Amino acid sequence: MTNDKLQPGTLYVVGTPIGNLEDITFRAVRILQTVDLIAAEDTRHTGKLLQHFQVKTPQISYHEHNRNSRIPEILEHLNDGKAIALVSDAGMPGISDPGYELIKACIDAGIKVVPIPGASAAITALSAAGLPTDKFAFEGFLPPKTQQRREYLETLQTESRTLIFYESPHRLTDTLQDLAEVFGDERQIVLARELTKLYEEFWRGTIAGAIAHYQQREPQGEYTLLVAGTPATQLLLNETQLKAELQQLMSQGISRSQASRQLAKFTPLSRREVYQLALSIVANAE
Repeated sequence: MTNDKLQPGTLYVVGTPIGNLEDITFRAVRILQTVDLIAAEDTRHTGKLLQHFQVKTPQISYHEHNRNSRIPEILEHLNDGKAIALVSDAGMPGISDPGYELIKACIDAGIKVVPIPGASAAITALSAAGLPTDKFAFEGFLPPKTQQRREYLETLQTESRTLIFYESPHRLTDTLQDLAEVFGDERQIVLARELTKLYEEFWRGTIAGAIAHYQQREPQGEYTLLVAGTPATQLLLNETQLKAELQQLMSQGISRSQASRQLAKFTPLSRREVYQLALSIVANAE
């Protein structure tokens, strides 16, 4: 065992429950009880957690909209020897929230940062998804706008690792359509919803199946999406092969755009780059 006595002038990065309050660790509760201050993403939300575990430590808000003014203030407290716990609304701070900037500022200032491990929606979902877990890539939230989202997904077309995304219920159906467009609708996907809560649910199947499922049912709760990586056996075309395939498809009357979309999944190039290649073929033919 290591000496786990509270250290002055230290930032503790404390994992909190993602749903079920029993998922908090004994160590996390002890740290929250003994630090001088808790920097919380939402003090009202964290207040309920603290009340449940009878933690009376004062809070200070630290979130995306006040981080620029709060970071110097928190650093000052730490330099004065206070021990501070950083918590997010759920899970580990710094994962898809502004905790990273504070943690980086502390490291740059020579302030000790100690992680207090806890639940994470990404790892919790991955552990029960049934997709490969030996290699995975966490991508967090995708861009909210369709064009940027599709362009970003195109950069992941040849990714062989299991992909993990977070998504809100009101954008879920649009994101599923974009996943089908870019990865193909037969790609395996797992949707994990309301993790560790009363209505926890895992849906497993193809992207096409997921689209059909949520045409019949309105998405509710926060989602973790796990998408199978590109199969290692999938053929990747080199540029010469790609030009030949494009030329053949277009000679059959298929549009440049549609041909580019079909072939982009078989090359490391983005759909836009394949389209530019298709344009060059037409220009050379003229």
